[in-house]
Amino acid sequence: MVRLAPTLILLFIQLSSSDIQLAQSKGIDGFALNAGHETWQPGQISNAYTAALNFTDFKLFLSFDMSSFPCQNVSDGDPLRQMINGYAQHPNQVQVDGKMLISTFVGDNCTFGAQSVDQGWLNTVKSNVSATYFIPNFNAPPETMGTFTSIDGIFNWNAAWPESASSAATDVTLFSATNTNITFDPDQRYIDRLGERRYMAGVSPWFFTHYGPPLNKNWIYRADEWLLIQRWQMLVENRDKIAFAQIISWNDYSESHYVGPYEGTPPDGTNWVQGFDHTPWLDLMQYYITAYKTGSYPDVTDDRIFLWGRLYPANMTLDDPIGIPDNWQWASDKAWGVALLGQPGTLHLTCGTDTTSIPVNEGQNLVQLSLSQSCGVTSELTRGKKNVKVMDYTPLGFNFSTNPPPQYNFNAFVAASPAGAGVTSSAILSSTISSWRMLLAVCFVVSVFLS
Repeated sequence: MVRLAPTLILLFIQLSSSDIQLAQSKGIDGFALNAGHETWQPGQISNAYTAALNFTDFKLFLSFDMSSFPCQNVSDGDPLRQMINGYAQHPNQVQVDGKMLISTFVGDNCTFGAQSVDQGWLNTVKSNVSATYFIPNFNAPPETMGTFTSIDGIFNWNAAWPESASSAATDVTLFSATNTNITFDPDQRYIDRLGERRYMAGVSPWFFTHYGPPLNKNWIYRADEWLLIQRWQMLVENRDKIAFAQIISWNDYSESHYVGPYEGTPPDGTNWVQGFDHTPWLDLMQYYITAYKTGSYPDVTDDRIFLWGRLYPANMTLDDPIGIPDNWQWASDKAWGVALLGQPGTLHLTCGTDTTSIPVNEGQNLVQLSLSQSCGVTSELTRGKKNVKVMDYTPLGFNFSTNPPPQYNFNAFVAASPAGAGVTSSAILSSTISSWRMLLAVCFVVSVFLS
């Protein structure tokens, strides 16, 4: 599946102090503000920077959505330069080497009236403007990175999801999703060609979107086999190659990869979001964020069980005019989970007659349970020779149903056992930021795009 050119739709969200406080408590250092061209968006950007003033160590930067901004004429660069100059000296602006960090979503076809894309971006973000450190999300082939003198690094949005073997093995322009486990190869292809320039990696837990005409955006990307965990483990393993990691996303409800609270006014038609809270993923990611920043996975002092999965079988025939999403056959009817434990034990997962008992060790454990019937998912942790029960967790609402509603819904239901229910009541604490290893979350505070 080729990633299509996005279409902008509106999402009126006021980035609040509570969003920043929650993100910061999990080890996130800042938000990338996805900025489009609508006239009301500068006000929302201003609101975001104003909210950040209450948090000395929380940073923001602009990510220009070039699927929204026109960019073929010289004057098309004026709005970008105005925003750059307006926030270059803001105390919460991310600075890299004394320069204002800026990014994009796409933009590798923008010339701004120049003879080439590279010259167009040089004229727009490097000339007669506050000093910038430019790390765009260009979908240009890795082999072309040496020809871009305008960039100070690259952000690889697409590598947050599995890419096809042919895409990973050769230099191609467009992203091709695939039904394989994720690898670090697409990242490495760009890193190898950046030289001293910095790399920004994407990480995401999920992808499902379900729009009919005129958008015709109806597909999934592979998220099974613990995509979120596999990706984090890769970033930890390759942390010395990665200056920035960006979580995709805080609040893009339209693509189901949000990890922040469900709030504001979501885009029309996103019925698949209501009742599907993803914030438990934030608690889980805190463990991996700490490892990414420090190089070591932290000791677990609080037993936690994290579970997620779809609530309906993938192979369904519904009276839905939009139709079943493309790539539906890539989805497995399973509950996926991670047990973060302070001591070994046995984890018992059950849903109706589907059941499994898994020996689990201290630290992180990846677990799964096949789902085949209408049932509620339950978990139980036992320890010792007598299998003494130390935790019994039944996620409220994690009910798999073979009788789904009339609209296809491949969104993930996410749950986490309460903190303090395990061996101790101490929380896992994230580390402070290390040199040039920032953890950021893209925040659609001014817009949500469809891609």
